[in-house]
Amino acid sequence: MKITRLIALSIVLSFLPFAACAQGKPAPKDALLYFVWPQDGATIKGGFWCRFGLRNMGVTHAGDNFQNSGHHHLLVDVNEPLEPNEPIPQDKSHLHFGAGQTEARIELPPGKHTLQLVLGDAAHYPFNPPVVSDKITIRIK
Repeated sequence: MKITRLIALSIVLSFLPFAACAQGKPAPKDALLYFVWPQDGATIKGGFWCRFGLRNMGVTHAGDNFQNSGHHHLLVDVNEPLEPNEPIPQDKSHLHFGAGQTEARIELPPGKHTLQLVLGDAAHYPFNPPVVSDKITIRIK
């Protein structure tokens, strides 16, 4: 009976790190995520370099679990809010920069697009409170 309880306890304890991620790692209240470029309302011809800015936190690789640091995610034309207890999706609208990139060459089709940055923790979960940029709108010629 004691062995069964010990096994059950070890199983529960092994999931605690994942449970902590599911609730979002704490972020400093003064963290600021923003676009260096492009600026809101910009009209751009063709592909462009998107540059990410971050204050009062650090940028690191996905999987690195350093305090007050994470990696960038770029949301393109995403209207629905992120689920705070789920990892940030990875698809053509949710671009991950898990190598610690602070800029990326972006190619979008002509037309109007919205962009927003989200900082994710080591396991791609949003921080608590979420560290997100203002949503900007650009136009591609």
